[in-house]
Formats: sequence, C-alpha cells, structure tokens
Amino acid sequence: MSSSSEIRGIMYYVAILVVVAFAVVAMAEVHHVVGGDRGWDPDSDLLSWSNQRLFTVGDQIWFTYSVAQGLIAEVKSREEYEACDVRNPIKMYREGLHTVPLEREGIRYFASTHPQNCNNGLKLHLHVLPKDHHHHAPPTPITKVVEAAAPSAPSSACSPSYHYYSHETILMLMFFVTNFLA
Repeated sequence: MSSSSEIRGIMYYVAILVVVAFAVVAMAEVHHVVGGDRGWDPDSDLLSWSNQRLFTVGDQIWFTYSVAQGLIAEVKSREEYEACDVRNPIKMYREGLHTVPLEREGIRYFASTHPQNCNNGLKLHLHVLPKDHHHHAPPTPITKVVEAAAPSAPSSACSPSYHYYSHETILMLMFFVTNFLA
C-alpha cells in the first residue's frame, strides 16, 4: 500500500500537468494586428496579409487606423463586402484602435466606410476556423484581381497570447495544489 507522501507526490505532479496544460492551450490563441506594421491603411495589402494567416475561435484581431481615412464597418454578407456597401453594418468601429474577439466559427467581413479606400482594397474577410485547426492549411481565399504595388514583406505582427486564462485562474489552481498537498 502507498504512503500518504507518495500520494501527495503524485497529486503534486498531476496538478503541475494541469497548470502546464492550461498554459499550452493559452499559447495557441493569437492576436492578429490587421495589416501588420501598416495597420488598417489604404497602402496595406490586406488580402495578402489575411491569406498568410489562420484565424481560429479564441483569436483576436486588432484594428489600428486613422479615423480621418474612414471608419471600419463589419457587414453581414459577401455581397455587401464586395460592393463596399456599409449602409447597414452589423457594427461600426470608430475609435482608431479596436480589438475584436473571434468568438465563433464562420466568415466575417470588414470594410472601410470611405468608398474610394474600400473599392481600392481596404477591406478584410476572415474565415474563422474551429479552435482545433491551428495547424492545418489556410482556407481557400476570396480573390480579387487588382493592379497594385508589390506586396510588402510579411509582418511578424502575429504574436502568441499568454493571458487568455487569467492570472486569477492560475493562482486558484496553484492555491488548490499547495493547500491540497499541505
């Protein structure tokens, strides 16, 4: 029969594995700065930028933009997106800096409210995949034939996030481990 110290030791290692598992899951979620270094800007190649990334449930996109160049509208359909029809948006982003959580699967469409900028490509569609698709190939992109300058170098604006599980959650786990083993 095992002694209580052996059981405590096993429980200690199980608790550590649980904390590590939470940390690994949290690292898989990503913050995407839309447009990379240029942000949401008429000179950004948002189609190329988005085609180089996977967006999954739990990720976030960050819009950084100049309000003087127009606001950002989230629209309902591909038709509205392609036509730059922002008359009936789902949501309007007005602050110049905005974080949008990707909370569910599906396609989301964003367009500049400035008609010329939108028609010149200042719009973004995202295919948000289930959480377990981080390591699969990107979905087939929506393409548009546009004569444009050569795309800029890929940005490193995609960074892992380590705070989806709050510090309080991890501290509560650690508290449980230390009190359970005491």
